[in-house]
Amino acid sequence: MLFCALVLNGTAQAQSGKASKWPRGVTYEIFVQSFADSNGDGIGDIKGMTSKLDYLKDLGVEGVWLMPINPSPSYHKYDVTDYYGIHPDYGTMADFKEFVKEAHKRGINVVMDMVINHSSSEHPWFKDAAKNENSLYRDYYVWTHKTDPQAQKEGKVTGGDSGNTQHWHTVPGSDYLYYGYFYGGMPDLNFDSPKLRNEIFKIGRYWLQDVGVDGFRLDAARHIFPDERPYDNHRWWEYFRNEMVKAKPDVYLVGEVWATSDIVAPYMKGLPALFNFEMSWDILKALNQGRGDSLSIKHAKITNFYNSVNPEFIDATILSNHDQNRIMSELKGDQNKAKVAASILLTLPGSPYLYYGEELGMLGTKPDPNIREPFLWDVASKDKSRTKWMKPEFTTEKTVAPVSIQVKDKNSLYNHYKQLIKLRNNSHALTYGDLVPVQLGSASLSGFTRTTKQESLFVVHNLSGAEVRVTLPEGVKAYNKVQHVTGKANLDKSILTIPAYTSVILKK
Repeated sequence: MLFCALVLNGTAQAQSGKASKWPRGVTYEIFVQSFADSNGDGIGDIKGMTSKLDYLKDLGVEGVWLMPINPSPSYHKYDVTDYYGIHPDYGTMADFKEFVKEAHKRGINVVMDMVINHSSSEHPWFKDAAKNENSLYRDYYVWTHKTDPQAQKEGKVTGGDSGNTQHWHTVPGSDYLYYGYFYGGMPDLNFDSPKLRNEIFKIGRYWLQDVGVDGFRLDAARHIFPDERPYDNHRWWEYFRNEMVKAKPDVYLVGEVWATSDIVAPYMKGLPALFNFEMSWDILKALNQGRGDSLSIKHAKITNFYNSVNPEFIDATILSNHDQNRIMSELKGDQNKAKVAASILLTLPGSPYLYYGEELGMLGTKPDPNIREPFLWDVASKDKSRTKWMKPEFTTEKTVAPVSIQVKDKNSLYNHYKQLIKLRNNSHALTYGDLVPVQLGSASLSGFTRTTKQESLFVVHNLSGAEVRVTLPEGVKAYNKVQHVTGKANLDKSILTIPAYTSVILKK
């Protein structure tokens, strides 16, 4: 029995309608500055993003996560100067409310980045607090006197404008130091202050109720309190969630806890959705080694652990994001490996996130601006939406085909993503199914079943550059019909022959 990619169209059409329901669907991360420019000033903006909502809907996306849109002195905007405003480069509050309305019309939910671990040192709160010890905002931040032994430890005191990661920073003309975990331009907010906590609740309620967003991605969720106070970090997010649920009962909160699963798990009571960085590292390692036999075992171990902490947890899976080298660069530009990466992400359990341009194979390695380069909509001579705020080093038309070209190429990475997303959105098993690893006797293969009451599927990925031939184990021999295949494969009397970098999904 020879399977080929052409089978997909028939099976997709034969399915009985959409199965996924956000947040269990696919979410798309956008850096607004680089995504789409509506007014020709070279900077991506909200109106540009609104004009591309049909592109996202057609791709199969059910949610967007927007990197910070608040006023800020930096290009990345992770140092906020007004928690109630929109950065003027991006547009107005009216523009944003229109974006939310139009997204909702298309069944796309809106998650905005909420940066509350720290503000900008240019925030009016901090500027007032720094110059006046009796400021109304003094206890919004963390202070210590220069003579405090803790602050005098070697390597703990730096200049207020320092770009390093030492934590205590000076204020010119003051005998006090302030705490900034990341650097002096981002002073940490003081969550021991009831007044500050209430201000944060007020900010959350504003965006949920007055503006209409569906939830928040919580930046630096592990660093609300210092590392030696992890329990306080965990508890804070429970308080925060309780208040946000009062404002919007179905609010969606996804947290950034950049760590292994044992450190991530305790956050799940307050933040039921958390990014699975550990699996992103393992997927990349497996692809570069051409070895997939332990992937599903690792994922099952993590998800079983998370389930024991919070049975309602949402595993936010990723290949990369705005803080990581782009997956295509990590795979040395190998399209075949990139397609397998997409297939793995979209067939494993979880609620997958795509970083903008991942579906095109955008490239980029640190420093950070180079992993946040402009999105390519069309060839340069026709591309009125392309942003020009920076000159790209990695993603150019010499290295990446724009959307206009990829949509017409049935073998493009874009169409690979689109097909897999459609398959997942229409599949109960791929969206909600339990994961059971299946060992196939080959280090190159990742095999597992995904099962719900409605459907059961058997998934096999070949992560290597060589064809593999295996005899299916007794437990999966009943899976003898094709649901999807990315290339050509052959199943003959339980002997599966699967070419290099190919994925096969079988059903009973």
